[in-house]
Amino acid sequence: MGLLSQGSPLSWEETKRHADHVRRHGILQFLHIYHAVKERHKDVLKWGDEVEYMLVSFDHQNKKARVVLNGEEILEALQEKGERKNPNHPTLWRPEYGSYMIEGTPGQPYGGTMSEFNTVEDNMRKRRQEASSLLKENEALCTITSFPRLGCPGFTVPDYQPTPVEGGASKSLFFPDEAINKHPRFSTLTRNIRHRRGEKVVINVPIFKDKNTPFPFIETFPQDDEATQAAQPNHIYMDAMGFGMGNCCLQVTFQACSISEARYLYDQLATICPIVMALSASSPFYRGYVSDIDCRWGVISASVDDRTREERGLEPLKNNSYRISKSRYDSIDSYLSKCGEKYNDIDLTKDKEIYERLLKEGIDHLLAQHIAHLFIRDPLTLFEEKIHLDDANESDHFENIQSTNWQTMRFKPPPPNSDIGWRVEFRPMEVQLTDFENSAYVVFVVLLTRVILSYKLDFLIPLSKVDENMKVAQKRDAVLHGLFYFRKDICKGGTAVVDGCSTAQNGTETDTEEFTLMSIDTIINGKEGAFPGLIPILNSYLENMEVDVDTRCSILNYLKLIKKRASGELMTAARWMREFVSKHPDYKQDSVITDEINYSLLWECNKIANELSECPELLGSGFKKAKYSGNKTGSSS
Repeated sequence: MGLLSQGSPLSWEETKRHADHVRRHGILQFLHIYHAVKERHKDVLKWGDEVEYMLVSFDHQNKKARVVLNGEEILEALQEKGERKNPNHPTLWRPEYGSYMIEGTPGQPYGGTMSEFNTVEDNMRKRRQEASSLLKENEALCTITSFPRLGCPGFTVPDYQPTPVEGGASKSLFFPDEAINKHPRFSTLTRNIRHRRGEKVVINVPIFKDKNTPFPFIETFPQDDEATQAAQPNHIYMDAMGFGMGNCCLQVTFQACSISEARYLYDQLATICPIVMALSASSPFYRGYVSDIDCRWGVISASVDDRTREERGLEPLKNNSYRISKSRYDSIDSYLSKCGEKYNDIDLTKDKEIYERLLKEGIDHLLAQHIAHLFIRDPLTLFEEKIHLDDANESDHFENIQSTNWQTMRFKPPPPNSDIGWRVEFRPMEVQLTDFENSAYVVFVVLLTRVILSYKLDFLIPLSKVDENMKVAQKRDAVLHGLFYFRKDICKGGTAVVDGCSTAQNGTETDTEEFTLMSIDTIINGKEGAFPGLIPILNSYLENMEVDVDTRCSILNYLKLIKKRASGELMTAARWMREFVSKHPDYKQDSVITDEINYSLLWECNKIANELSECPELLGSGFKKAKYSGNKTGSSS
């Protein structure tokens, strides 16, 4: 969840007074880091995943599933039993936005050997088992992206009512402040986003129109004029950061051997983000309704959109400096490598003063504009004790801005005075129900980075087309019906390579013949005479590597899952959830997720996650490792 400083949080008005100070010193901190490590070239591949979990309670008698607001207590116990006693403990645990959420990572990063791929699933199992052992009877650790009845009456344990008053953090009609993690960063972010924006955040998700869904579907809120005006017809309305940041995801971070390799990977993976997001789609339900989208991305984007009316272009600029085209949580706005420059076709808003300063300090144009674009944003949280820092040895002001630009990819400079290298973070994936699936998606992305670097692959297309792909990826059943712009010849230009870019790619004009619309099946599995497919390329790479039999078997099973999800032979989690709900006896074909439907769905998800229930339409058959039992799930009466 980014920077987790401790201290006395400042209000938005107080933070705003220090905004220029934070930006100025954030740039100084970045320059200190850059000049200290810009020539570093010998870092080895290290990588790690982050899995976010929800704590869910099952009331079998009343057939209700609710989120449990004790994430802080579980986190404290996990850290006390783990990393505080043993620095080499195999798992690490961190807080997340919701007080019903926790985040788990491997205790140490994975390395560059192929056998590491065979340890990912075991480590994820350890995490699930470790946290589950601390739960009460009838509680479970669930890897679900969105809780279907988040924001509905009585969705938490203990039960808290929302308090839509100015004194609270979110002022939400639906989401109680008690569901926000108690760490001051989270409630301060929530309050300051709202205060900076000048109104509550507005999230409108298109509702799925079923046979008995009212049409037009219109929500009214007599007690809240702001909500009534903000809610759109035929949309599910939400009004708080928790509806976005209270969802779970799956992320991977890679350490590159140098800054140029990190920039190259950042660009190449940015084009893959929409594809993998559609492949991992698992969030079709919001605030107790069936929506017409399958992914959370746009929901989170709206949930943290702190832009004022002026910045959104709704009023003339008067009190603000820029028109800003996107939320802080969105797709990337510029490529960073030399070979990506000609594909930067999005008008980039940047702080010109910061940009000029960076150029004078020897930062190249592409990196300077990237940083100057991030720094058009204000800091959203600031702690009184963290205003005045040692810029040569601390990076809190830089990270303050960096960590609240939540984009599909994140370019991460090394922390000051550390042995950590230049990193990139891959952020679009939705979390899956099982450790097997989460491992499959992680291994697929990590293997793809190895192939990109080994074969010098080129996935670059104009960035505006990547943005279009992001919109398509979130639509219902995008993996089956969506068409995505993708580069035709990804092995083009087998000439000399400079900083990951072949000399044949360094022109200034893009060729519209370089890319075309493809299905995800074609992109992943290939189509004879049209495109080789990413999985066949990965298989070719594996055939040329020394891989032990057990690891090869695991990898092939993971790739088989991705292959079959892409072809439609296996369902995405979102499609499976939709079909489960549509067949539930309590479902009235009215797009409503009742308590009983929610309970049945999540109970089945929990059984699948713990290998107590087969789900061949989601997982196929013969993929899973030996069964284990880790959850205190109780028994259904």
